[in-house]
Amino acid sequence: MMNDTRRETVMICHSLRYRAKHTILDTMKNALTIDLEEYFQVHALSDIVPVNSWDSFSCEAPDNTKKILDVLDESGVSATFFCLGWNAQRNPKLIESIHDRGHEVACHGHMHQLISTQDPKVFREDVSRAKKTLEDSTGEEVIGYRAPTYSITNKTLWAFDILEELGFRYDSSIFPIYHDNYGIPDAPRFPYRIPGRSLAEFPISTMKLGAFNFPVAGGGYFRLFPYLLTRSALKHLEKSGNPFIFYIHPWEVNSRTPRVEGISALSRFRTYVGLAAAYGKFCNLLKDFEFTTARDVLRELGFLDPEDLSTVRPGA
Repeated sequence: MMNDTRRETVMICHSLRYRAKHTILDTMKNALTIDLEEYFQVHALSDIVPVNSWDSFSCEAPDNTKKILDVLDESGVSATFFCLGWNAQRNPKLIESIHDRGHEVACHGHMHQLISTQDPKVFREDVSRAKKTLEDSTGEEVIGYRAPTYSITNKTLWAFDILEELGFRYDSSIFPIYHDNYGIPDAPRFPYRIPGRSLAEFPISTMKLGAFNFPVAGGGYFRLFPYLLTRSALKHLEKSGNPFIFYIHPWEVNSRTPRVEGISALSRFRTYVGLAAAYGKFCNLLKDFEFTTARDVLRELGFLDPEDLSTVRPGA
């Protein structure tokens, strides 16, 4: 918990950065998001890297995240960092640095577990714990959530009720594609209000080709596809008049990310393809598109109130 003097200083600095970086332009701004997790926490490794072994691995997220923060500073871009509570507990200074450098800190849960493996009580405890940890690090209310491995599906829609009860204002967990681990293929492709709730949804961006939606905005798809193909698809989304949301993980900008043995050939391909070129592609992306936080894009679209831009946590 930061003291009153530090919190006031941080809020003033954050406000000045916001005014400098977020002057509304005529060009469309898209949402840039970073899923802050360690390389050994990805779902593809969950069968061979159990949670109780995480402490035996060296943490590489701080150095990888600093690499991202530095290039964002150089580009004058603010982003949303969906952070794991587990990582925040071990590296609280990292979360403070993200916040102090003008970025949005949002929630990615505490232990990076699929929602489908949790019941509502366990899910609530996990997310509540992460939210508090992140808010203690920043002194600011956390209003955004993204499920680990996009695991809000048709079978786990009950999670929205809990997210609302915990005070979240938006979610970015719905991936409108067919996939063996996640996805709601017939979900809306652009930001919308979840029916019957106040919660806004910013679904992961896809490009529609015929009857199918194709992922074009981050992660393994970004590493796999040639950059010109990604750029073309994202430009097409912009021309439609809709902002897209892009995502990347800190371990993806490090070509030397440790390889973990024992996973299937498919998981190995999904996890490690294209790591050598990913950072260069990411730098090109920052040059080719206008970005800001998911929170700011949703506010500009009318899904969030102006006070949701920078909210000191009640009681902090």
